[in-house]
Amino acid sequence: MEHKGCTIWFTGLSGAGKSTIANELEKRLKALGMKVEMLDGDVVRTHLSKGLGFSKEDRDTNILRIGWVCEVLTRNNVVAIAAAISPYRDIRDKVRAMVGASFIEVHAATPLEVCEQRDVKGLYKKARAGELKQFTGIDDPYEAPLKAEVVCETHKETLDQSVETILKALTAKGVLSPKGVPAAA
Repeated sequence: MEHKGCTIWFTGLSGAGKSTIANELEKRLKALGMKVEMLDGDVVRTHLSKGLGFSKEDRDTNILRIGWVCEVLTRNNVVAIAAAISPYRDIRDKVRAMVGASFIEVHAATPLEVCEQRDVKGLYKKARAGELKQFTGIDDPYEAPLKAEVVCETHKETLDQSVETILKALTAKGVLSPKGVPAAA
């Protein structure tokens, strides 16, 4: 059975939990038999956006590339999951417009202090020491969504709670039926 496609767009600071939630969501949707493709910001930068820096223009180009791939996947009835910081609201809004009604924004709304405590890559430490320039949340802004379909407060809820909230949003959007199975395309 062919199911509906959509784009699930995760945004938030580095260390907010975007990839962790996205990976678990991917597993759950694949277990339902859905076609799912994951576009992680770090992986995309290695393959699709190699050579781009971290200026606003380069970040916007990176996000638009990810958005284009998501739009193509979505219109071909694939669930596209994008997990990228995507710090600027205007470019996320352009991706939303590109994808259309099948766009679901998930804000990993985790305070900067918590993200810094989780700093598994040591990036915040480097940014605070001046070794990393244009680091989101430190010397480059992060513009939180104003109307995200889903807000996950990873410092207050479990991974399962975050994923369940997203699954409810997918049901509300008609991607999943109320019985938790893929909705037909």
